[in-house]
Amino acid sequence: MAWKELFTTDVGLGSLAVIVFVIGMSIFFGRMFNKKMNEKPTEE
Repeated sequence: MAWKELFTTDVGLGSLAVIVFVIGMSIFFGRMFNKKMNEKPTEE
């Protein structure tokens, strides 16, 4: 029942959009922070 509500109702689709957005944002920030941590420090 929960899956049907998630994919068919307006509230469920909004929740699904937020869930997908948060997962995508966490992947993006994880990759960005990992790349920044592995960079050599620049001399000022």
